[in-house]
Amino acid sequence: MTDRRLVVCASHSPGMERDLAREQGITFREGLARTRGIVEAFDPDLVVLFGGDHRHAFTTVVPSFAIALSAGILAEGPHPRGELQVPAGTARELAEHLLASGVDVAVCRDVTLDHAFAQPLRDLLGGLDGRPVVPVAVNCATAPLPRASRVLTLGDAVASFLDHRPEKVLVIGTGGLSHSPPSLELDAWDIDPETRARVIEDGRAAARTKIRPEWDASFLDALARWDRSELETLTDGAHAAAGAGANEVRTWLAAGAAGGGTPLTTVVYEPVEDWITGMAAAVGG
Repeated sequence: MTDRRLVVCASHSPGMERDLAREQGITFREGLARTRGIVEAFDPDLVVLFGGDHRHAFTTVVPSFAIALSAGILAEGPHPRGELQVPAGTARELAEHLLASGVDVAVCRDVTLDHAFAQPLRDLLGGLDGRPVVPVAVNCATAPLPRASRVLTLGDAVASFLDHRPEKVLVIGTGGLSHSPPSLELDAWDIDPETRARVIEDGRAAARTKIRPEWDASFLDALARWDRSELETLTDGAHAAAGAGANEVRTWLAAGAAGGGTPLTTVVYEPVEDWITGMAAAVGG
C-alpha cells in the first residue's frame, strides 16, 4: 500500500435504496457516510472497481474475471440507465498486464453492469461519472466460482500494475457480507424478469433470517489482520456458512490484494434484516 492508493470495501443492497425514508440501517448509513468522507479527502484520479454480477451481464458466457473496456449501468429501482467513464486504454493495459502475469482474464465491451458496480459509485463518489472507472468483474454468482487463491492472485497482479501508475487510485470491492438472496439460491441463468421478481418476493421472509453475524465477524477480523490463509478458507466456504450472496466477498479479497495487502479496518458493521444482509464497510491505506 502507498499513499497513492486507498482501498474501500463495502456491502451493497437493493434494499437500502428501496428504503426511501432512510429508516433502516442507520448505523451502517452513518459509517458509510464516514467512509465517503475518507474517499473525498483522498480525491482519487482513477477507480478500479471489483464487482460481481447478479446474472444480468454474464449469462451464457461467464468468465471468472473480466475487464470492461466500455460499460453501462442497468436501469434498476429508482435509477435510469447510466454510462461509466471507462478509460479504455488503461483498461486494456491492465488486461494485457494480467495476461502477462499469468492471470487469464477476459475483456468485454459495451457490457451492461448492475447495482454491484453502480451502488458503490453512488455511495462513495456521488454518481457514476465523477471519476474514470475500470470495472473488473469477478464471478461470484454462477458456479463454478474461482477459488479464493486465484482471486488473491488476480489482486496481486493488479497491485503490481498500479505500482507503476502515476494516478491516485481508489480500489473498491463491493458485495457481501452474509446473505442469501433467493434469486442466487436458484441456480438458473435463463429466468425472465417476472419469474426472478416472484422468486425474490416469495423468498424474502426466509432471506431475512439468513444473516450470519458470527461469520461476518470472523471475516472482518481476518481482513483486519490480512490473514490470507484464513481469508481463503472463509471465502471458499462462504456459500455453505453464510449464504449464496457471501460469495461476493471475493471482490473484497481482490481489492485488498490490489491495495498491496495492507490490513483493512472495519468502519462499520450492522446486520440489517430488511436488507437481508450483514452490511459492512472497511478501509485500508
